[in-house]
Amino acid sequence: MALLELTVTDLALIDRARLTLGPGLTVITGETGAGKSLVIDALLLVTGGRADASLVRAGASAARVEALFDRPTRTIDPMRAEADPGAGDDRYARDGRGADGFDPSEPLICVREIGPGRTVARIDDGAVPVARLQAIAGPLVAVHGQHEQQRLLAGARQRELLDAWGGHGALLEQVATAVVAWRDNQDALAALDLDPAELERRRQLAAHAVEEIGAIEPRVGEVAELRARLDAVAGAERFLRTADALHERLVGDGGSVRDLAAGALHDLRDLARHDPTLEPHVTRLEGLEAEAVDLAAEIRAVAEHREADQAVAAELEVRLGALYGLLRKYGDSEEEVLAHAERAALDLEHLDGIGAERERRLADDTRLRVVAEGAAAALRDARRVAAAGAGAAITAVLTELGFPAAAFQVAVADAPLTTHGADEVTFLLAPNPGEPARPLGRIASGGELSRVSLAIEQVLASADTTPTLVFDEVDAGIGGRSADPVGRSLWRLGRAHQVLCVTHLPQVAAHADTHLHIAKESQDGRTVTRIRVLTDDERVEELAAMLAGAASTTALEAARELLTRARHAHGTAEP
Repeated sequence: MALLELTVTDLALIDRARLTLGPGLTVITGETGAGKSLVIDALLLVTGGRADASLVRAGASAARVEALFDRPTRTIDPMRAEADPGAGDDRYARDGRGADGFDPSEPLICVREIGPGRTVARIDDGAVPVARLQAIAGPLVAVHGQHEQQRLLAGARQRELLDAWGGHGALLEQVATAVVAWRDNQDALAALDLDPAELERRRQLAAHAVEEIGAIEPRVGEVAELRARLDAVAGAERFLRTADALHERLVGDGGSVRDLAAGALHDLRDLARHDPTLEPHVTRLEGLEAEAVDLAAEIRAVAEHREADQAVAAELEVRLGALYGLLRKYGDSEEEVLAHAERAALDLEHLDGIGAERERRLADDTRLRVVAEGAAAALRDARRVAAAGAGAAITAVLTELGFPAAAFQVAVADAPLTTHGADEVTFLLAPNPGEPARPLGRIASGGELSRVSLAIEQVLASADTTPTLVFDEVDAGIGGRSADPVGRSLWRLGRAHQVLCVTHLPQVAAHADTHLHIAKESQDGRTVTRIRVLTDDERVEELAAMLAGAASTTALEAARELLTRARHAHGTAEP
């Protein structure tokens, strides 16, 4: 996806600016302090960079940056740019929906708003977290300034660049997979290195848990079931006491219903001998005595049944106590207790077989180490081949950039095995004939580092999938003699990428496909920054001003000559 438009509102000195950007090399020039770097700041914001509320224009409630991206359908191989300016490939063209979830056939709109205490990110008018904006838009733009040049001095970054240029992705994945497998096996070996006493203690604990839980055999939901049954027989003891008392009153000795009825029956029979009309009453009283005896028998039968329930309750109490003992030790529920039993059984099986497993792991350690070292060796061979090719190609570009007989080397040395391989990659530079090559960070000056960084970018462009590259004063510290080669290099880079460059050198600006000028103006008593695309005539005037400070006749002629030379270098005719 190339950057089509960038709209900036209320950002520092910019009240509103809308830039329409094309392919190739776009340069940005202007007086010091006019705000050239604000374009870089805007791009960093809209691609998910850190927000700074101090960038909001005074008097405005918020600053807003909107970027419109579109995918390119053709890119140009930088190694063929001079020979065939129209040469290209379709490396960035893709069909169907991209990995980020957006349709690559449609423009992508990214927005960032910042204000006091807040920041808002949007993709296609939908609010998203800043991290999401960074994940989607961040890979579309790479800003190369002094920070990126300093990153270039790090060995890890140099290794990444070499691997990208060499296309070592598959080999790196193989190494990482093999090393991770080896390390995981070593971690497992370390976990198996137990003290014998500790091993026995753990084994006894696991065996006891398996035996204890297995002996009781809890069922899921059993505790709740037992408690419900116990609640149902909770009044059995009181019931039995009352039943015994009632039985005693009905048929017991001394004053029971049966005794009273028997005494009354004796007296009534005596009366009936003297008065036969009382005989029916004798019969009734005889039935009362028998009824008391029958009722007592029935109550005794019910009480005996309740006595059986009480015996069952005692058994339930014992079972419930055993279950509560398991819950106290192994979990808060029957499910957790059973799960603990399963884990303990597995742990016991593992502990019983720990010796055999250790022997197997030791054998695997040797095998996995051999696999990892073999993968790392294959990667090292590929890196050394790539290092030779990259070193020669970068040396050739550096010669064009004004390094006399410069020698650039990529050294690949042995290093401890990691997921990145077993190599230390170092960029070496010998800027002066007869001097030994030394690590880039120990020898390159600011200007030299800028040109080396640019040469590396140009050579590695074929491996870089970032559509838009931004260079913030990459020509800092470079004199006029080296400026024209730098401009040519940036133009070549623009055949494979969309390139934006903030520059103060007219020799670099002359190579632009599009020239943007930034200037400060006074409007309604306030200072504002204006950005516009220069016409061919305006480019001549701007280059003249950059050359001599004023558009004199001599300066204008020199500016036209710069443009003519640049266009001839590009293989295009002078307009």
